[in-house]
Amino acid sequence: MTTILVVDDHDDIRDLMARHLEKRGFAVSLARNGLEAVLAAANSLPSLILMDINMPELDGLEATLQIRQSESENRIPVIALTAYALADDQARAIAAGCDAFHPKPIDFDKLFEQINDLIASTSSETKPAL
Repeated sequence: MTTILVVDDHDDIRDLMARHLEKRGFAVSLARNGLEAVLAAANSLPSLILMDINMPELDGLEATLQIRQSESENRIPVIALTAYALADDQARAIAAGCDAFHPKPIDFDKLFEQINDLIASTSSETKPAL
């Protein structure tokens, strides 16, 4: 089963995201901040990470940088989520190692499109050609 790590410091957003993902058949792992996200990414190796950018302790950009530094061969796709969608936020997220950017409030149809595209491209990259 495809597991998605949802990282957000707000309980209600984590719960909402988890319910939407589970309805679509995904397994969900949760983290409340960037520190938990770095540990969860290393321990559970999710198929994709939905990373809130603005969090206490360790923000999503720094957490993504740490995840990228610790990855060996399996690169986990990361979609940056933020309510502060300023012009340079997407560029900063991509520079930190995020694969895609999604502003809040979440458009779940668009988000699932991004998730499916990233998981499909990642799985095709890791599978040997026949």
